[in-house]
Amino acid sequence: MYNAFRTTCERLLRIPADPEPPPGDEASTKIYRAADNYYKYLLVVWALSSFAGLLPALIATIACVVAAATSNLNAWVIVIPAFVLGLMILISVIHLAIVRLNYEKRWYIVTDRSLRVREGVIIVREMTVTFANIQNISISQGPLQRLLGIANLRVDTAGGAGAAGHSHHGAAQTAHVAWFRGIDNAPQVRELMQTRLRQWKDAGLGDHEDQFAEASASDQLSVVAALRDVRAAATALREAVARPA
Repeated sequence: MYNAFRTTCERLLRIPADPEPPPGDEASTKIYRAADNYYKYLLVVWALSSFAGLLPALIATIACVVAAATSNLNAWVIVIPAFVLGLMILISVIHLAIVRLNYEKRWYIVTDRSLRVREGVIIVREMTVTFANIQNISISQGPLQRLLGIANLRVDTAGGAGAAGHSHHGAAQTAHVAWFRGIDNAPQVRELMQTRLRQWKDAGLGDHEDQFAEASASDQLSVVAALRDVRAAATALREAVARPA
């Protein structure tokens, strides 16, 4: 039954096929998926939210049944709360199927130059980030995540056109933040990213300010002197243009 539901959702929602690797060397491509325990985590969250939603309707239905049995009320008073309870159960079951589909359609891809994250089924979000724009990589874990041995890896990027985000079906992106949610090897993935980020900078493709800070004192003085000469030439040219004929 779930397979039929998945196929129907893929057709109706036009869920894209598996994502293509982002720019980079094909041999360096690493594909990561959310861990099995992340699905268990999602099940716990679903169960708690479903219980909180169903409990009031269940209490109302039981109260109506008791009132009808003890007060000789018309049995029709049970119909409305029972209908609401059944509808909420149906919605909860559909929500559970969407939770599983969302887990299956989650992708994290890393190459030597960039990374790509895709998540969501009703709203599909896809984000591509180059290592040149990564500013910080951090790991977060809640109590339940620690118990299940999973974590979320957060990648903060610089603003601007360098962080390319692609959204489908008009989806809104979370600006400049990419999440690897529910992975069971977050430290290893972070180390891989940091290694490739260092390689990117060592190749001369990183931040020019960092390269200037790491240059020798004599090289820095040479650059400063050259910049002063350019500034002086630009000032002289401006004054010559502004001088009346």
